[in-house]
Amino acid sequence: MMLRKSKSAVADVIQLDSDSDSDDGVGGRGASRSMASLMENRKAPSTIAHATVAPRETLECRSFWKAGENFVIPTGVTPTAPGMLEHARVHPKFLHSNATSHKWAFGAIAELLDNAVDEIQNGATFVKIDKIDIAKDNSPALVFQDDGAGMDPDGLRKCMSLGYSSKKSNTTIGQYGNGFKTSTMRLGADAIVFSRSTRGGKSTQSVGLLSYTFLRKTGQDDVIVPMIDTDISKERPEPIIYGSPEDWVANLEILLKWSPFSTEAELWQQFEDIGTHGTKVIIYNLWLNDEGIYELSFDDDDEDIRLREEGVHDGKRLHHKVLEQRSHISYHLRYSLRAYASTLYLKKFNNFKIILRRTPVEQFNIADELRVSEIIKYKPHTATNDQAPTEIKVGFIKEAPKLAVCGFNVYHKNRLIRPFWMVIPIGERIGNGVVGVLEANFIEPAHDKQDFERSSLFLRLEARLKKIVHSYWYAHCHIFGYKTYKTLADKSKRVAIPDQPPTANAFNPLPLPNDKISQGGPRTRDQPPTVNTSNPLPLPSDRISQGGPIIREINLSNGTSSHTFAVAAPHLRKYTGLRSNFQPVQLNPQPTATDVEINLVGKSADEISEENLQLFMSCEEYARKETELEHTVSNLEKELEENKRKCARLALLVDARKREMQQV
Repeated sequence: MMLRKSKSAVADVIQLDSDSDSDDGVGGRGASRSMASLMENRKAPSTIAHATVAPRETLECRSFWKAGENFVIPTGVTPTAPGMLEHARVHPKFLHSNATSHKWAFGAIAELLDNAVDEIQNGATFVKIDKIDIAKDNSPALVFQDDGAGMDPDGLRKCMSLGYSSKKSNTTIGQYGNGFKTSTMRLGADAIVFSRSTRGGKSTQSVGLLSYTFLRKTGQDDVIVPMIDTDISKERPEPIIYGSPEDWVANLEILLKWSPFSTEAELWQQFEDIGTHGTKVIIYNLWLNDEGIYELSFDDDDEDIRLREEGVHDGKRLHHKVLEQRSHISYHLRYSLRAYASTLYLKKFNNFKIILRRTPVEQFNIADELRVSEIIKYKPHTATNDQAPTEIKVGFIKEAPKLAVCGFNVYHKNRLIRPFWMVIPIGERIGNGVVGVLEANFIEPAHDKQDFERSSLFLRLEARLKKIVHSYWYAHCHIFGYKTYKTLADKSKRVAIPDQPPTANAFNPLPLPNDKISQGGPRTRDQPPTVNTSNPLPLPSDRISQGGPIIREINLSNGTSSHTFAVAAPHLRKYTGLRSNFQPVQLNPQPTATDVEINLVGKSADEISEENLQLFMSCEEYARKETELEHTVSNLEKELEENKRKCARLALLVDARKREMQQV
């Protein structure tokens, strides 16, 4: 990777180009000399770092969403050094603008975890996430450390470059070469990287500083990344020189001034727990929220890192149903890093651990807890049609129907992209308690890996998941006590339960008059009415008693059997007998077996399934309207009762007034 000097406010600062990718060997230019002799030849001002511990400088604005404001952009551009080609500059403000792609701090943390998980193929066995205190000002900092292969000097420069990525295999998550920069800058203003590796029998250790504070405080107009490299293959470490020894010394001076470590001893001490290979990232100057407190909370739980929950400190007592809803993992993962990390990867690791604040994270897959689960094959329709079918596991959560949690956990290359994606609109009763899990490698995630690109494949998947929820819900919801309507069954396969003749006051407490209800002749009040069951057509209105109930036939079917029974009309199920005159309701007759066979000729299974879904939705709409009518009737009855009570009170007042007048 090509390195060059930059004419800037800080002398001899190494500038890292974002668009160059040279394959020069490590230590190929300049001479190597012992680190001790190089330190002895430093200029006098360089010893200041050892004499006193200067306070660490920070930005005036510590809120992430405001840190990009009031950035003075120079009108001119620093001219290119003689002998160098012109190139596109990357202004320091871009580091902040680029990091705004992460709306969620946990999304940025997930990017750093992905980098460690990608190192599993290089022998990594753990990644540690912890909080440390910076000695310079006793402020908190985030630490990410893994025991992967580490980065050599060339690898560290590629990591710090913008848009460079060598991860193109099917097993790695990273692919855009942007995750490290966006994630570190989203969590804090500054990040320092320590890495050790062995390549070709040569062991090296490298330190790099990506500091938004340094760039802003020194008025840089390009992204400057100070880095130093050391060869540790021999008994005594030797600095790896690019250009001149003064460049190496200048970079070390910047590291000591702008990093959390004021002395060389503190700087080299960070490699002690890395071992022979691995990487450590320390993110400091963590961002604050609008209230002036850290976005991340380290004090709520000693084994967790949390985001500050919305509305928790408003002093209001939450309803027990809200508390039950918040007890589920679908809510916890929004504010608890331990909960989010436990669901972040679909497949459980064999020899790898995520250790959060010195305690391993136990991986969790909600698919293992689903009840009455089914596995559905879904094959995406692509141009090449070489995609293997995807398995979608769907079922009810163990807390159903107590909790109305629903949605799909959608993964991409083992990484969670959309947790509890609700394909059914919020407020719908259909799908409550239904959760699914799938790995969708055929669609591309967005850059922040918290959503998918809205391609045609994504839209088709969304439509298919909606159908899966509807079909599964109507087939299994009755098992968990959910009430819903079923599809109309074929009468040729229906076994009807004989209707029992209703008693005189089955639904209406008022006595029935002695009139003719059917061809059964006259009857007395104590005699039950007879019904002509051989005639499926509704009886004419003149043959039904003025006080009799409306009988409706409802058929419930699960595809193999059906039950037919008589129920009262909705407005009479809790009727108290206030109204006695009403007309019978005639329902549309069900199609006969012959009609069903004719309608099904030439239709595919998908068309029939789609038609069934439409019927399901129509039934739900009718059920909703029926509920609304029942509610309206109930309100009218209450209003009538209130008016009756008012009339009774007025009658008492009138009687009292009359008695007073008579006494006078």
